[in-house]
Amino acid sequence: MATFKEFRNNVKPNWCPGCGDFSIQAAIQRAAANVGLEPENLAVISGIGCSGRISGYINAYGFHGIHGRVLPIAQGVKLANRELTVIASGGDGDGFAIGMGHTVHAIRRNLNVTYIVMDNQIYGLTKGQTSPRSAEGFKTKSTPEGSIETTLSPLEIAMSAGATFVAQSFSSDLKQLTKLIEEGINHEGFSLINVFSPCVTFNKINTYDWFKANIVNLEQFPEYDASNRVMAMNKIMETNGMLTGLIYQNKERKSYEDLVTGFKQEGLAKQDIKITPEQFDKLVAEFK
Repeated sequence: MATFKEFRNNVKPNWCPGCGDFSIQAAIQRAAANVGLEPENLAVISGIGCSGRISGYINAYGFHGIHGRVLPIAQGVKLANRELTVIASGGDGDGFAIGMGHTVHAIRRNLNVTYIVMDNQIYGLTKGQTSPRSAEGFKTKSTPEGSIETTLSPLEIAMSAGATFVAQSFSSDLKQLTKLIEEGINHEGFSLINVFSPCVTFNKINTYDWFKANIVNLEQFPEYDASNRVMAMNKIMETNGMLTGLIYQNKERKSYEDLVTGFKQEGLAKQDIKITPEQFDKLVAEFK
């Protein structure tokens, strides 16, 4: 069984010192080891942005996609080889702006992929512009007088799109984050894990101290039932989305792969996909 260290490679992350993404990388590596994966069993697919670099920092299969397209790639990888554990990762700009359409449809499709969003509520790689997750009044280079747009609520959107696994964590809480990623990997279906990951360079509002003062941990509520969809949505709205922990999980709904008729367990690379001349001629004849 692989250890945490075996998911490390020799590539040194070039994130800013103090960036929350370091902890998210460590949590992914710890979770992969804890659930019994080997590096060759894991594929990490990332998008564009500071977070997009993570696929090159983990010893596993990696793919650095284009802006907003991390989920189509991740779903393609999973469909081609369902034996792989697939983790998709990107920032709030990647997943909730240009990639929002893919996010919604991946959620409702319920393919067995774990999607980790590194939410710093700003565009960090392009030097600090407003993102869909920035608060109203947030001043950046793109909104010098303050943002006039409503903040997007990814948790409410995920719930309304029919999500079967919704969780949220804080990059400083490595223990909770690792546990949630383990649960997301083990969940049969699409797992959305939004992670508050402070940008120490460009976001001077949503800092570590700010999150610590505003986050509501679901562990404070022993009566909370993550299988209750109505309770989950109410708690999201009560806390204005500032809650952490396992928010909702539906274990009854089947994953996309299990609903596809004749979908084989082994990956395409292991299947005999050769066709006979007779089969080829029959296929060609259909287009005449």
